[in-house]
Amino acid sequence: MVAQMWPFIGQYLEKLLTDSIAPTIRASNPHLSTFYFTKINLGEKAPKVTGVKVHTEFDKKQIILDLHLSYVGDIEVNVEVKKYFCKAGIKGMQLHGMLRVILEPLIGDVPIIGAITLFFIRRPVLDINWTGLTNLLDIPGLNVMSDTMVMDIISGFLVLPNRLAIPLTSNLHVAELRSPLPRGIVRIHLLEARDLSAKDLQLKGLFAGKSDPYAIVRVGTQVFNSQVINENLNPVWNEMYEVIVHEVPGQELEVELFDKDPDQDDFLGRMKLDLGEVKQHGSLDKWFTLSDTKSGKLHLRLEWLTLMSNASQLKKILEINQAITAKTQEEPSAAILIVYLDRAQDLPLKKNVKEPSPMVLLSIQDVKKESKTVPSSSSPVWEEPFRFFLRDPNIQDLNIEVKDDDRQHSLGSLSVPLSRLLSADNLTLDQWFQLENSGSRSRIYMKLVMRILYLDPVSTLMTADPESIIADEAGSSVDNPPRPSHTTIPEKFATENLLRIFILEAENLIAKDNLMGGLVKGKSDPYTVISSGGKKVRTRVVDNNLNPCWNQAFEILVTDVPGQDIVFEVFDKDVDKDDFLGSCKISVKDAVKQKFINEWLPLEKVKSGKLHVKLECLSLVADSSQIDQVLMMNSLFQPAHSDNFSAAILYVFIERASGLQMRKGDKNPSPSAELKLRNDVYKTKVSQNTNTPVWEESFVLLLKTPHSEELELMIRDEGKGSLGSLTIPVLDLLNKEDLTMDGWFPLSTSGANSEVLIRLQMRVLVSPSPPKESEVDPCQPTVEDSSLNKQFTEGELRQRQQLANSDMEPSASQFGQLCLKLYYPAKDGRLVAVVSKCRNLSTSAKEPPDPYLSFLLLPDKSRSTKRKTSVKKRTHNPEYNEKIEWEMSLEEARKRKLEISVKNSVSFMSREKELLGKVLIDLSDADLATGQNGWYDVEPEITSA
Repeated sequence: MVAQMWPFIGQYLEKLLTDSIAPTIRASNPHLSTFYFTKINLGEKAPKVTGVKVHTEFDKKQIILDLHLSYVGDIEVNVEVKKYFCKAGIKGMQLHGMLRVILEPLIGDVPIIGAITLFFIRRPVLDINWTGLTNLLDIPGLNVMSDTMVMDIISGFLVLPNRLAIPLTSNLHVAELRSPLPRGIVRIHLLEARDLSAKDLQLKGLFAGKSDPYAIVRVGTQVFNSQVINENLNPVWNEMYEVIVHEVPGQELEVELFDKDPDQDDFLGRMKLDLGEVKQHGSLDKWFTLSDTKSGKLHLRLEWLTLMSNASQLKKILEINQAITAKTQEEPSAAILIVYLDRAQDLPLKKNVKEPSPMVLLSIQDVKKESKTVPSSSSPVWEEPFRFFLRDPNIQDLNIEVKDDDRQHSLGSLSVPLSRLLSADNLTLDQWFQLENSGSRSRIYMKLVMRILYLDPVSTLMTADPESIIADEAGSSVDNPPRPSHTTIPEKFATENLLRIFILEAENLIAKDNLMGGLVKGKSDPYTVISSGGKKVRTRVVDNNLNPCWNQAFEILVTDVPGQDIVFEVFDKDVDKDDFLGSCKISVKDAVKQKFINEWLPLEKVKSGKLHVKLECLSLVADSSQIDQVLMMNSLFQPAHSDNFSAAILYVFIERASGLQMRKGDKNPSPSAELKLRNDVYKTKVSQNTNTPVWEESFVLLLKTPHSEELELMIRDEGKGSLGSLTIPVLDLLNKEDLTMDGWFPLSTSGANSEVLIRLQMRVLVSPSPPKESEVDPCQPTVEDSSLNKQFTEGELRQRQQLANSDMEPSASQFGQLCLKLYYPAKDGRLVAVVSKCRNLSTSAKEPPDPYLSFLLLPDKSRSTKRKTSVKKRTHNPEYNEKIEWEMSLEEARKRKLEISVKNSVSFMSREKELLGKVLIDLSDADLATGQNGWYDVEPEITSA
């Protein structure tokens, strides 16, 4: 396949070199202003793929391919720098290495794959047969380089963090593709070495001398040089470095030791380690035997830092880092900041006439970085990423200065306190920033992403005794590490959002059901299908109506992946094939970013029609005190023809299990994990032949009533039955810090040591703020207090209800009022009353009452329909937020009257409960199908409301 594509790849590369790369080279150096490619021929020999490995276990939203490439080519490329009459070229090249290809994001629309990203994880073996390179390196400005340096530059360009990103769909953030969030950070402690070789011999080698050792620490293109320890074969450095890890497993840590000499430094040995081991164990403290040398050992402590998307642990991390600094003088980082510099608009012109050539200087304290220069543009596009390690984001600022390419003329500046990100959702700001000291419309677009660096303090592996080193072939102590105390969650864990989508109504739909062969215009029987991320839901059918009112709500989980849309398609229900009535769509990215959308959308691909939709992106809050308010509001404002709204979202990460029962004959099982919540079941992959399986899979579950639901986990042996189970009441999470449980859980009905390592993280779902103008449901009847039809933000519920109440006229009843909603969800077959609160209740006693409500459906001689609320202590304004239910048909409910008695649990005059008043509601007059809510006057005698 590659051989057949090779001639066409050659045509593409020829165009790329001549149209893009050559102008870039000419602009990079004045001495290369006459640089040109004079010949480009990729030859007949195509690269060979000698092996392919597919990874699907890392992330369900991507596919990873590792291609082992071998290229021995007859490529011929000639260049010329005409100014210096210099000609050079390449005649033949070899390249051997592993190319990683990432297909992401996976989207629910063609072409399914949003982009292709290519890079080498490790530096490939590269051998180029140069012609005339010596002449090229004689050019001024290039004469400081050597052929080795040229090879290093070319190899480095192919290796992480450099990536070739090829977008396949629009609206993709190119800078994020080229530089996604790291997998993690590794903190490297270069401690000491022992028994190094003596290279500085005395008396011409008759006596062994010493060495002056130093270390070069390398992870991809990140390179650090240690200090030189003079005349010491057992040097102690105690130095610390922090490196960004982009891909695990795959990326390696390489440490090389050298003896410092005046001429050429002598090699003292090296060690290599896949950083996937550090991620697996959390922390390693170990002596490594040096390779390619006669003797020597190196002592390293390696720590894997997880990237957290919330600041809950920041204070603790800063305290730990201060203690480390006080002891070692090293300054560990508490966070990392990734700046995606996108573009600017309307920058000021030079001398009000000429377009500038802007570049950006970015700095945090003494760390400075700069972007490329965009020539002659007042609205430049950079699309570049930058990374900064942060000591304390509470007190640090990101400083931005846009300058002309001469570095003298400022085009605008900006300072962003990083404390702003600590209070932002997901520690992220994605927006336009107004530039200061610039034009009135000059602004710059950036995405700022902060991640807190968290180290599990318990997961350190101590093997610091050099005598304990065992040869690799005999098995290392790393093979049996201690168990981690907490899960190592992936970067994209708990990044899903929940969209609540309301399909309200439509207007001016096309009539498809014509009568008498089309002579008489008829109607349609419309319904709407909502599609997103490969999932579909649909509304009910409204018969014979061109202006249907559905008033239905749906909940859909989404991720903030560019290129995804929520598609709405309207159809006419027919006996055979349903007719198309139009479609429209909203970008998922817009819905997540705007939080609240309420719009009429014109239907496309048809002559007429529009659809009224409302979208809410629910905020995720780690505050259990808001659960009751959320449940109450969900009951009040849930449309009658919709499933119950979710009150919380539960993120589950199943990492591994330990000590599972063996099969008969001491054979290992093949376990998988199964989660069950209500009637929904989620399953992991099967781990073959092991009693210590590692799954590392994430799931997202929606909770309707967190107080009463239970999460069931079952470990199953493939085709052999259960290996243990676990039941966790969701209520337990409500009492935990950050609503999170993370650790080992014992399995019942299994072995004594059978355990599973999981993370449960709950977030309360809070509706976004309503629009400035009041929005009343178009299908909801107007009731006494129409302000209750608004969608409230639960976090501000008490304040907003008080505002709503203040808009009402004072109660005509001196005995108080009752706030109640009544509705009948047809699919559930039950009558529901949601009681919110009472206000201004009166009592004959001087002390405030202890009120509760008693419900009775009349006529009811057996009193089987009697229900009551909880008692609220010492208040004239009790808040209940409770739901009362009766199982019965809608026809039967409409024959009843609801009697509500407001009683005082403690009577001053007698043992009997004091009656504070009553309300009587005739259900035959209530609109139970749509729902009816409002305030009702409490009267001393039974009064029909």
